[in-house]
Amino acid sequence: MSDPAPLPLPSSPVTHRRATPRQWIAAARPRTLPAAITPVLVGTGAAAALDGVAWVPAVLALIVSLALQIGVNYSNDYSDGIRGTDDDRVGPFRLVGSGAAEPRHVRDAAFACFAVAGLAGLVVVALSGSWWLLLVGAASVAAAWYYTGGKRPYGYAGLGEVFVFVFFGLVAVMGTTYVQAGRIGGSAVAGAFCVGFLACAILVANNLRDVPTDALAGKRTLAVRLGEQRTRTLYAVLVVGAFVAALTTVPWHPFAALVLLAGVLAQRPLRTVLGGATGRDLIPVLKDTGQLELLAGALLALGLAL
Repeated sequence: MSDPAPLPLPSSPVTHRRATPRQWIAAARPRTLPAAITPVLVGTGAAAALDGVAWVPAVLALIVSLALQIGVNYSNDYSDGIRGTDDDRVGPFRLVGSGAAEPRHVRDAAFACFAVAGLAGLVVVALSGSWWLLLVGAASVAAAWYYTGGKRPYGYAGLGEVFVFVFFGLVAVMGTTYVQAGRIGGSAVAGAFCVGFLACAILVANNLRDVPTDALAGKRTLAVRLGEQRTRTLYAVLVVGAFVAALTTVPWHPFAALVLLAGVLAQRPLRTVLGGATGRDLIPVLKDTGQLELLAGALLALGLAL
């Protein structure tokens, strides 16, 4: 993929220093990584339900998913940073916005992650023999970059949740199942909806926190468009919808009801969001929702495999 035309640098440049390894790790946003791990767990559980688990493709799918997640995080750091969106930031640490790293270094880190995802994906495609998956992989990388990159980033137009649902829900779960079992069953579809809803909930919580600063910066996320109150309702609908989607598999896989145990982790973030928390008080919701997604996905995967 060719490098898009560079975006203009902020009018008031900051002095950059060499970022520490700890800062690079923080900018990779580890709390978002459950959104990359969970779809592979659920997709593998769905493959087990089809008696088609294959561990090499599963591990490669995990590498693809993690590399894309970290890549999109660095890409967002770069694109938001050079646009000035992070100049007055409440949320997690950013390399470019803080001046800790040169923008081009963060951009290159994002492209390196996309390259890792591409190479691992190419091996998966070769093993599966389904070369049409190359198009899916290319679309995934393009979606990761153009979320906040390019001249018309769709994340600035309120479409970020669509990307997350499609690529970290439907594509990631069903793709993981397909490259192992060679087909996709109803359990994979239900699991994809469950995972997609919870991944969207993470993004919704993130954007709810940033509504005031995003609105000022001209970043028209879905949360900015809906307003805070309706965004809080959307978060709750996504969390509840995830459990409903998972439970549709119970008639065929009774142990999938284990997912209800994850409901314990849903209580605190729901209380925080529906209770009207704002700004920094919403930061723990990202961690809580990520843990909820990981536990719910692990329990659903186990239930499908049993």
